[in-house]
Amino acid sequence: MTDPTPQGSTPHAAGADNPLLDFSGLPRFADFSPGHVAPAIDALLAEARAALAAVTGPATPLTWDAFIEPLEDATERLGRAWGMVGHLNGVADTPPLREAYNACLPRVTQFWTELSQHPALFARYKAYAASPEYLQLPAARRRIVDNALRDFRLGGAELVSPARERFAQLQERMAALGQKFSENVLDATNAFTHHVTDEAQLAGLPADAREAAREAASSEGREGWTFTLQFPSYLPVMQYAQHRPLRERMYRAYATRASREALAPAGEAAAQLDNAPVIDELLALRHEEAQLLGYANFAEVSLVPKMAESPAKVLEFLHDLARRARPFAERDLEALRRFAAESLALPDPQAWDLAYASEKLKEARYAFSDQVVKQYFQLPRVLAGLFGLVERLFSVRIVPDEASTWHPDVRFHRVERDGQLIGQFYTDLYARASKRPGAWMDDARSRRRRHGRLQTPVAYLTCNFQPPVGTRPALLTHDDVTTLFHEFGHGLHHLLTRIDDLGVSGISGVEWDAVELPSQFMENFCWEWDIVQSMSAHVDTGEPLPRELFDRMLAARNFQSGMATLRQIEFSLFDMRLHAGFEPGTARSVQDMLDEVRREVAVVVPPAWNRFQNSFSHIFAGGYAAGYYSYKWAEVLSADAYAAFEEAMAQPQPQAHVAETGRRFLAEILSVGGSRPAIDSFRAFRGRDPQLDALLRHNGMVEASVAEPSHG
Repeated sequence: MTDPTPQGSTPHAAGADNPLLDFSGLPRFADFSPGHVAPAIDALLAEARAALAAVTGPATPLTWDAFIEPLEDATERLGRAWGMVGHLNGVADTPPLREAYNACLPRVTQFWTELSQHPALFARYKAYAASPEYLQLPAARRRIVDNALRDFRLGGAELVSPARERFAQLQERMAALGQKFSENVLDATNAFTHHVTDEAQLAGLPADAREAAREAASSEGREGWTFTLQFPSYLPVMQYAQHRPLRERMYRAYATRASREALAPAGEAAAQLDNAPVIDELLALRHEEAQLLGYANFAEVSLVPKMAESPAKVLEFLHDLARRARPFAERDLEALRRFAAESLALPDPQAWDLAYASEKLKEARYAFSDQVVKQYFQLPRVLAGLFGLVERLFSVRIVPDEASTWHPDVRFHRVERDGQLIGQFYTDLYARASKRPGAWMDDARSRRRRHGRLQTPVAYLTCNFQPPVGTRPALLTHDDVTTLFHEFGHGLHHLLTRIDDLGVSGISGVEWDAVELPSQFMENFCWEWDIVQSMSAHVDTGEPLPRELFDRMLAARNFQSGMATLRQIEFSLFDMRLHAGFEPGTARSVQDMLDEVRREVAVVVPPAWNRFQNSFSHIFAGGYAAGYYSYKWAEVLSADAYAAFEEAMAQPQPQAHVAETGRRFLAEILSVGGSRPAIDSFRAFRGRDPQLDALLRHNGMVEASVAEPSHG
């Protein structure tokens, strides 16, 4: 039986009026208020602790149904409720919600730490893994048990007092610091605005960027134009504004967010939002955690559940890629500097000139601009094209659906196959002040079969695009289109799983350095003419993107790819070095390490006052600590996987071959979730280990490179 709701179709007995305790269907966002958080979390924590006591008691049989599932039931309910609160905290932040979230965060963190350290639970898992039933389990369930044993060890279950108590203190404090880091970035982003009254300073800015700035000023009751550090406001200034002081002011404000050097807020207020001490404390606590667990550094801890074998292997991979990319990056920079001097009267371009000069160079070299292309990508049309592609590739239907939401801009859809519900997803695509920056996918509910009833997955897909301006629909740059496809790839991984066990369905249990494979894979379709043509229509004329303009875009696809690759490697090396080489008590600062990495690999070095690290949320407030390399690591996998589709397209009767390749990608990558190692899934799809040549070719870095097998 397929059922969009989990087992138990009535609201939780502890509070029928509390939407966080109602698991009978979709989240009840319209009924939510911050006052619901504490009572719900307290009730669910009590329930989870009761389940823990029951399954660790001697009367409970050591079987999957009696031992594993009851605790899984209770922790899933806690996770879903807390996930809803965390999601709202990220997309609809208010002071009352932030207060409620932060009040409960220590209690939730404490419970998960207790669970990961529970000696009786750990002992029972070890006994279960040694039992005859374990050997008879399906492979997916054995992997869940194996992952649990690994996570017990990483969670401090083998520690003894006082190390056990200290480890728990570390988890609570690190959770609070990650939340503080994220809040500081959001508050610092919102603290700065720049108001312009002289229209001459707007020369070069696209009409929609001007109109958005005018609307922003009008909403404040002011004449003129207001610019913010929200990316849809910030980026057009950096790319198109001819007024150099405007670019410089915006760049300095963006590059110093959440630091003492910030333009706004200034003085003591800036110190309150300074993330430098947060970073220092986080690094010290992560290092102490690693030491308690018997590892040399936090990077070693981070890599235990990942594909990469060791920090040394990651550094070897990054250095190899840097060596291959550097000649192309140097060529990119030289061409940019020469163009800036000869054509823009910028003999010594600074950091705030680079995006502007790059856009002008691209226009000169390829005879188009991102702004021209943007007029062809109306969000509704792009979504229709994306959905159509997914429907053809994976034999599904995507149709609008109804659900309670947290904002009027949010939309809801369902995914069906042969008339049967597979999953559902929310899209929240526009930037706003209450929403943290960036783009991400998160799960609202995971696929699970319990007592013959199938619980279908639900996903959140979040971006920060420029909202519609005036009566026009939202327009996307081609980069925005790529971002949308990327996040939808994550969503497909979550929604199209066919695994029925919670711990390894969808993205659960997938190694972190492989989880970007489906998302980066989907980006490639943004460069296929048939796909682009189908989802483009000029906002004024309705004409699809002209083929000759697409050809110029294609020619420019790898414009400055060497510089872009080195920039990603710079971030990845900084992250890995920071977590592999942290030494408490030394005078070597985070800034010193970043400067050292830049001297080694960067061709573009930002100003000394740049504080990029203070808003590097991926590694200080997300899950990418000692894991940022995953983007490049998984890109090897995704490029090689997409090469299978390129090979199919080159065959006679390409549609049939593409359809078959899509079926295999669904069967071997998307549908298996974390039920087996990612490398096994890749080999099952590709028939061999991953190779680096497709990545180099897709990035236009083949002239000076010899293709050879990459990491495996």
